[in-house]
Amino acid sequence: MTDQLDSETRIQDDDHHALKLWLRLLTCTNLVQGHLRQQLRESFDSTLPRFDLLAQLDRHPEKLRMGELTKLMMVSAGNVTGLVTQLEKEGLVKRTPMKTDRRTFLVGLTKKGKKHFDTMALDHESWVVNMFSGMDAEQQDELMNDLLALKKSVKATRRTIES
Repeated sequence: MTDQLDSETRIQDDDHHALKLWLRLLTCTNLVQGHLRQQLRESFDSTLPRFDLLAQLDRHPEKLRMGELTKLMMVSAGNVTGLVTQLEKEGLVKRTPMKTDRRTFLVGLTKKGKKHFDTMALDHESWVVNMFSGMDAEQQDELMNDLLALKKSVKATRRTIES
């Protein structure tokens, strides 16, 4: 069986090393997300955006405004509204109008939603641990440090461009 085409198949020998690294990162990200999407679909009949929304609400038990959810998830307000509407129909989240502005809604997990998310989160963690099990702790630590250096480099480059 041949490997599936991925972002790295675009690499040419004379490509800049940084471009090759970017395509490797993109390939790894796509592989991890693809596996998580498949597992969520098969195990919970759910999607990664639904899981991400529930995760944000779990991290913020004080509840979030719809706009805050949009910023945290880095998606459009329409996408968040659609997800919240679906999850509310399923009894997993509840929208409550703010007392100071009835047009603004706070969103939080219901008890059922919290229980459901906790189950999903345990499985999600085990899937991620399993995907990284081919790397020992030292390799994982090295990768964390390398990715932190990349993160700092990207942020510094953005600040320079924005100045």
